Amino acid sequence: MYNREKEVREAINAGQRALDSLYLAERKMSNASDWGFLDLLGGKWFSGLMKHSNLSDATVLLRKAKREVEQFRSELGDIRDIPDMSYEIGDFLTFADFFWDGPIADILVQSRIRDCRRKIDDATLKIERIIRELKQYV
Repeated sequence: MYNREKEVREAINAGQRALDSLYLAERKMSNASDWGFLDLLGGKWFSGLMKHSNLSDATVLLRKAKREVEQFRSELGDIRDIPDMSYEIGDFLTFADFFWDGPIADILVQSRIRDCRRKIDDATLKIERIIRELKQYV
């Protein structure tokens, strides 16, 4: 038998898991941006290493978040009787590998980091909004 409250709670939990990964990924991207700025100012190999380490961690977290967002979408699809909610979260995981070096490359990397952070923020805001709306039904 269909249990709306159970389905809504499952969707909320899936959304929260996705948010947790997005929050962590954003923190890693912020750290990468900080190290990247230092790299632009003439940082040596250590700042580049730290930047790429944070980018690598963020990539792992974003892959995890992508799986969790897909699970969230699936859980949302299980809710039958909540009308007119927009579940489109958007594509926020499109960014390239950043393993170049030099001032031009560093500027390009910083630009990509900014773009990715914007996409993470956009996805986060959308998921937070959907969770707030879902909480009205439990």
